[in-house]
Amino acid sequence: MNDNPPKPTRPPAREERLAAKLRENLRRRKAQARELANEPGTDSHAALPKKPPSV
Repeated sequence: MNDNPPKPTRPPAREERLAAKLRENLRRRKAQARELANEPGTDSHAALPKKPPSV
């Protein structure tokens, strides 16, 4: 039998955490863009307006 207690799982590395957050953010932004594009009376190209360049 195995007398060793299970090792605690290590927290994800920084790169893994950042990659997971980026994927989550991308999914959220895509869902938001889809919702805005599906609203009646809106232009699908104007779903994410661009800011004018700073002077």
